[in-house]
Amino acid sequence: MSKKAIILFTVFIDIAGLGIIIPVLPFYVRSFGTSDQVVTWLFAAYSLCSLVSSPLLGALSDRLGRRPILIISLFSTALGWLVFASAQSVTFLFVGRIIDGLAAGNLTTAQGYLSDMSPSPKERTANLGLIGAMFGLALVVGPLLGGLLGSLSHTLPFWVVGFMALINTVLAYFNLPETLAVKTQGPISFNPLRPIISGFRDKMLWPGFLAWGLFGTAVAIQNSIFALFLSDAFKLNEFHTGLILTLVGLTLALNQGVLLKRFWIRHFKEPDLELYLLLVLVMGFILMGGGWKLFALGMLLITFSQSVLRAVMNSQLAGVYPLKQGEVLGTMNSVMSLSMIFGPLLAGSLFVKDIHAPFWAAAFIGLAAFVVVLAKRRLLAQINPDPEAPESLAM
Repeated sequence: MSKKAIILFTVFIDIAGLGIIIPVLPFYVRSFGTSDQVVTWLFAAYSLCSLVSSPLLGALSDRLGRRPILIISLFSTALGWLVFASAQSVTFLFVGRIIDGLAAGNLTTAQGYLSDMSPSPKERTANLGLIGAMFGLALVVGPLLGGLLGSLSHTLPFWVVGFMALINTVLAYFNLPETLAVKTQGPISFNPLRPIISGFRDKMLWPGFLAWGLFGTAVAIQNSIFALFLSDAFKLNEFHTGLILTLVGLTLALNQGVLLKRFWIRHFKEPDLELYLLLVLVMGFILMGGGWKLFALGMLLITFSQSVLRAVMNSQLAGVYPLKQGEVLGTMNSVMSLSMIFGPLLAGSLFVKDIHAPFWAAAFIGLAAFVVVLAKRRLLAQINPDPEAPESLAM
């Protein structure tokens, strides 16, 4: 089995575990007699811990190698979900998410692996898109399985996820090679905000980070109330939610596994894709606040647009400083973690007032991201008239 296949298989199992729990999480949390806001607080708790750990783990992967960091992260995921599954109180639900979040380097390190093996910017975009394709395939298997398991027991999906992550840790330990050829030197900051502050001070990074953060906030709003909205607006249960997410997964797999390389980056320049697809994303959020048919159309637009945007935005920022790809990707995940703190908290407070309000907020924030990307494009055009040319300026 090739290096790439092993990495993608590791990502697939990790994300399939996440897909399993999405349909049943709100129903499991509600069984503790808590409010719907606790569901969004659990998202925020994980993201807060991920904010602390992601830049540190990304920098460590540049210095120590990708392999040890990924193995540690996978084991943390396993332990966190097993604690979550065995929780007897809301407190231990949070403990489980905190354990997982404090070593949340799975995706960052996998992105670093694939970036290491990419000979060109377009190849890097295509490789990072494969992670999205694995995400899509995992969402085909995960939510369907989660809906079935959740109909038997609200705790069963979390036990399955925990043991899947444990098996994944063992597989990675015995089969995953190291891909980092040149390890960087120098001190590492333990201040989780320092890489973000430094990134926003860097004229080559801050516009991309800001756009990425706004994009992440909009998507986090939608994700955190998705199952709750389906339950309250359309009276759908965990099994129905699993079926819908399975269709989303099929679309993601098609879009990133096939169309990203063969259509999107072949026919469009990456800066153009950012602008076009952010507008599509905004339109999707607006439509999701309508009836069932508009909701379905909006979900389709969001699925297509955000999946390509993730690959394109990650690739462009990772290419700014090739020797610090792990650190940049880790900082991006920290920015995303901030978004996934504020997004769910905002979504929860809006949802209890009006179940449609979170989608309007997501649309507004997505439009703000479009404005930032447009300003970024004009700014960088003054520095580099051809954004496809030098790698150091490709944002």
